[in-house]
Amino acid sequence: MTYKSDNPADPFKKALGEATRALAGQDEIEVTYSADPPGRTNTGIRLPQVSRRMTRSEVMLARGTADAYALRERFHSDTTHARYTPRGEMARAIFDALEDARCEAIGARAMPGVADNLDARLANIAEKRGYATMASTQDAPMAEAAGLMLRQAITGRPLPRGAEHLLDIWRGYFESHLGESVERIGDNLEDQAAFARKAWRMIDELGYGDQLGDDPDEPLPEELQDENDGEAEDQEQDGEDGGEDDQQDQEYLPDDQRGEQDDSRRMEVEMSESEDDAEEMDALDAEDGMPPPEERAPAPPSEADPAYRVFTQKHDEVVTAEELADEAELERLRGYLDKQLEPLKGAVSRLANRLQRRLQAQQNRSWEFDREEGILDAGRLARVVANPTTPLSFKVEKDTEFRDTVVTLLIDNSGSMRGRPISIAAITADVLARTLERCQVKVEILGFTTRAWKGGESREDWLNAGRAPNPGRLNDLRHIVYKGADAPWRRARRNLGLMMREGLLKENIDGEALEWAHKRLSGRPEQRKILMVISDGAPVDDSTLSVNPSNYLERHLREVIAMIERRRAVELLAIGIGHDVTRYYARAVTITDAEQLAGAVTEQLAALFEADPRQRERASQRAGRRRRRAA
Repeated sequence: MTYKSDNPADPFKKALGEATRALAGQDEIEVTYSADPPGRTNTGIRLPQVSRRMTRSEVMLARGTADAYALRERFHSDTTHARYTPRGEMARAIFDALEDARCEAIGARAMPGVADNLDARLANIAEKRGYATMASTQDAPMAEAAGLMLRQAITGRPLPRGAEHLLDIWRGYFESHLGESVERIGDNLEDQAAFARKAWRMIDELGYGDQLGDDPDEPLPEELQDENDGEAEDQEQDGEDGGEDDQQDQEYLPDDQRGEQDDSRRMEVEMSESEDDAEEMDALDAEDGMPPPEERAPAPPSEADPAYRVFTQKHDEVVTAEELADEAELERLRGYLDKQLEPLKGAVSRLANRLQRRLQAQQNRSWEFDREEGILDAGRLARVVANPTTPLSFKVEKDTEFRDTVVTLLIDNSGSMRGRPISIAAITADVLARTLERCQVKVEILGFTTRAWKGGESREDWLNAGRAPNPGRLNDLRHIVYKGADAPWRRARRNLGLMMREGLLKENIDGEALEWAHKRLSGRPEQRKILMVISDGAPVDDSTLSVNPSNYLERHLREVIAMIERRRAVELLAIGIGHDVTRYYARAVTITDAEQLAGAVTEQLAALFEADPRQRERASQRAGRRRRRAA
């Protein structure tokens, strides 16, 4: 098979995509490569980007990520997982980590090559999250350690160095609380429901039984059992009719596809410049006889509010600025934005310099004195000269607190932002990205709007389907990535001009946009994550609100905000332009003029980096109480 491409990584990407689909057991799944965080998309799997150089670390990370998500596609059922998911935050985190470990352990036990790929991915995660530098259980996440414990117990494989260190911190606690539970949980891994019940027992033994919630396996009342019995008979009949199909599903790959897969694998080996990669890439030969994947139920439209409904998501899109405009148009729009920036250049430069000075002042390293080891403190040698019995004094240099930080700026791209507000928002995003990049803080810039006024294709589908009452959200979402967190500012500079495009700004559905931005940010490896929302009003979509309760979108926004603030993994703040957003967000500022936006963003970010974390937490709690009383 011959590949004609200017990019030497393309044959590898093609082969890895085919291998991923085969391992997932889904021929139609889409495999893409992006600088954005890897994850599950609406249509498939997003993998880390592979450069033209194709270094071994890039290749192994891409393989390991592909195998991890493919195994989850094959062995994980969202329906079963949702049924057993605990209510409490820590219990849910442990449960999720154990489920990830279960899916990966099934593949690692059956295929040594896949196990090596997963180890490479785990080593990368451990390095990015700083597992090797964690010193106590206060720093080390218990949930991730529980997943590592299960993985090691089931596969018997040693963990990468950083991951092993994380597990060692919690190992004594696990051994004293779990006993033989870890050994028993490895039985019948392919039965997700049985595994979930054992995971519940482990969570209870770890001291979080009060967070589990109601037992999903408790018998139903007699009046409901008759209904379930009827459904069970129907399912049994369906199973008898579909037995022949089940037998066909057991066959992993047809012979002709398996041969083509082997050819692709061999091509990938040649491109990766690794002598031992052939054994890893032939690992799919051992997959015959693996159980077929369980049917996956569609994910709910909102994790924050299960009652929130969406009529259809097939017209929604997440796009980059380059997908909405060609290079010439982006350059033209950027030029227009620069003209808007010209009168404000002096004020903006002063704000940028002030923010940079304040952040760099925080970055100046500080010292801890009178330590027993470290660098000899010459300033205190006089004490030793005066009294030779005085021990030598050492000092230790401390790193800045906020170096490992990422900031996401989520900008309202609704029609009411047209004119001066959107220009100032784009200028602010531009200045923010440049300034924080100099201070080694990564910035992501996102926008949200809809594809059409008055409902678009979603409303047409609803009308054609008979106008069902209370259909939920009834418009086509458009979420825009202006700048990824890992993209340098110079590459994304012209993308910000897209906000000046006539016809781009339409309706605003804030709740789903906020949840989307939060999911992207949660997948980042940085230890500190900040999400800043810039909006000029409450969520408004005429099509949705005309056929649902008038507070439908506003109520969902409140639920999403409550979820983010409850989990505390992301620091959330908002800036309202001419609109009081303090009734939604615990930490918020309202400005009356778009000209004040850059200054407000600067002050808010500077305050975030300078304030003591405990003070920020107390201020957030006080603001939250005020917001609840106002609501």
